[in-house]
Amino acid sequence: MRRAMDFTWLAILASLAMGIGTALVFVFAVKGNYFENLEDAKYQVFWSDLEEPADEPKKEEGNGEGAGKAEHRTGERRNAH
Repeated sequence: MRRAMDFTWLAILASLAMGIGTALVFVFAVKGNYFENLEDAKYQVFWSDLEEPADEPKKEEGNGEGAGKAEHRTGERRNAH
């Protein structure tokens, strides 16, 4: 019986420690302005789609104008949001 009570108090103390730790991390995040720009996070998911993959070779046009236009269009889309 005594052993079961020890585990109960251990579980209560562990849950209190985790709750206090979570509250401290939350206060640290608020004071550190981690929640300042929440709107930007949803756009970060799509930024990798706008950039060219590094392992694919770039296609070069005969006069070289095509690559510049593609980069310019990519920059416009990135700044559009």
